[in-house]
Amino acid sequence: MNEQKKKIDFSILDKFGFETTPVGVKLTIKRPDLPRITKKMTLCQMIKWAQDGNVFYPELEDHTCDAGLYVMGMKDVEKPYVNGEYGTGLQVYESPRSASRLYQHIYKIDKGTVNYVSFAPLDKMTFDPDVLLITANTTQAEILLRASSYRTGDMWLSKYTAALGCDWLLVYPYVSGEINYTTTGLGFGMRRRHIFKEGQIFFSVPFDKIQPLLDTLAVMPWVPDPYKEDGLEYVHQLRVRLGLEE
Repeated sequence: MNEQKKKIDFSILDKFGFETTPVGVKLTIKRPDLPRITKKMTLCQMIKWAQDGNVFYPELEDHTCDAGLYVMGMKDVEKPYVNGEYGTGLQVYESPRSASRLYQHIYKIDKGTVNYVSFAPLDKMTFDPDVLLITANTTQAEILLRASSYRTGDMWLSKYTAALGCDWLLVYPYVSGEINYTTTGLGFGMRRRHIFKEGQIFFSVPFDKIQPLLDTLAVMPWVPDPYKEDGLEYVHQLRVRLGLEE
């Protein structure tokens, strides 16, 4: 997890014309050579801060959400979080027994593995990210998802919980190596803070899936022939050629 200079060419993503710039996130043991954030905020707010064009890293005291620090392995949390009392009090869950299940589902980085997290918008990024966050409309997301399975046949799988959305955006893909996606406006903390525009697709790509995804986007047809105006005829001719129709 030592810092490295950016080697990946992300220029293929310019073709999308994303309304919101993608964001790269880097997890390191050593303090990064980047500006320190000038505000105190939650982990999910830091994503938005980077989307707005800021390059930065926070110190521990710059985080205002204990849960975010917990899933990053940077801090232990008090018992009311994990026993479910806090989630019940927030009215996210009916009772502590259901709220405490949240902590059985989430992914967590082992304590001592990561000391710092850095953020940068794609056009200002000087490092190869450990997680690439892309906010897309449904048409753009369909292309990204199709690219994720075009060569491998992998299943599209979205994982999320009512709370701790930052875990599924950052920690889950980093730990599992799986691409994840969700819709903005669903996560409790991000929704109550009105951080992101609703109804967009949040696409999280772990470091080992970034280059394969970009390589696939370079060769895959973004608009397959069946999607085009004469798509029905194209499919008909395909079926005739394969002996499925006369």
